[in-house]
Amino acid sequence: MEATNAGSRAPRGKRRFAHKVSVVVPTYNVERYLDQCLTSIQMQPFANVEVICVNDGSTDGSLGIMQEHAARDPRVRVIDKPNAGYGAACNAGIDGATGDYVAIVEPDDYLTGNMFGDLLDFADSLDGGPVDIVKSSYWRIFNAGTPHELRTVCLYQDRVNPPRQPFAIGDGVALLEHHPSIWTALYRKAFLDGRGIRFREYPGAAWADNPFLVETLCQTDRIAYVNRPYYNYREDTEEKLVSSTRRDPLLPIERWNDMQDIVERLGVTDERVLSAQTKRAISYCGLTIDAVGLGYPGVREAIAQTYQRLDYGLVMGQPLVTPAAKRLFCEFTGRPDPQVGRLSMLPAAAGEVWYRLRHTSPSYTWFSIASFMRHRRGRIGSKG
Repeated sequence: MEATNAGSRAPRGKRRFAHKVSVVVPTYNVERYLDQCLTSIQMQPFANVEVICVNDGSTDGSLGIMQEHAARDPRVRVIDKPNAGYGAACNAGIDGATGDYVAIVEPDDYLTGNMFGDLLDFADSLDGGPVDIVKSSYWRIFNAGTPHELRTVCLYQDRVNPPRQPFAIGDGVALLEHHPSIWTALYRKAFLDGRGIRFREYPGAAWADNPFLVETLCQTDRIAYVNRPYYNYREDTEEKLVSSTRRDPLLPIERWNDMQDIVERLGVTDERVLSAQTKRAISYCGLTIDAVGLGYPGVREAIAQTYQRLDYGLVMGQPLVTPAAKRLFCEFTGRPDPQVGRLSMLPAAAGEVWYRLRHTSPSYTWFSIASFMRHRRGRIGSKG
């Protein structure tokens, strides 16, 4: 489907500055998709880029593919390092970046359109000095390369509507409510360096994008947003997400707590931001429960610790959190049963279904409803 809504095109402004973009591609064993990824970056109409390919100890043919691209294009350079995880690979690229802005492109994804040029044009059209972060929407691709491929826009398309641009994250809080999607942005290098913002260096992938999302978006009021998708994200299947959670079931909860530590360290008081964090906490706890149940070692303790950090009013005020999930929160925090009726979330759920029908497709909407029904125990705490 095409994003043809009225707000989908990037506002055009004359570029007032000569920018360079450093594109960091953190790579570990992605030879199947890497050539397409690098080619899509090199073919961007905005040509003033350096492509920093960080080989994080790959054991497949990824390094050779990087070297082939570097041999053909002087804008491409390779950092070959021992495996240390996604965060460390991103940091190696950011540290070596010489551009005014930094982009991160994951090696199994690819770009279309003039992403860098359009985002920079829009940022330069705004008053008040340089923009620290320029975000866009993105394409989600399910079952990529198969007869069942489904392509749809992300779930914050048309939901980021700040009263003015640039803005602070509270005015565009949808960017915090959905997938972290840190790769849909350009980050001003001086902003990252000046605030000391880097990825946390966990082993493996380890959801390192979650803390980076909060570190960046919550430390500036100079965010800009273009409501048009350029980035093509190959979505994990539902089965793969559940399987990975079973391998490390406490990871989603640990990463949420890392995010909350940042929110508290920064002294964030905007209730819109805190509400987005609340929604994510309940979602991540539900993901863990759904994968392994409450009887798995350490799960009850981790959820209890997490729920103690949440504000009762913000939990009860979540329109798309089920009554059963709210009762589970009260059970873990020693609150009385809120006596929330089963139909209380019906208006919000109907609104969400209507949004997805208008912005995605009937097949994806049905997929979302079916997924919601399948993951019942994550919402009610059943050991299943």
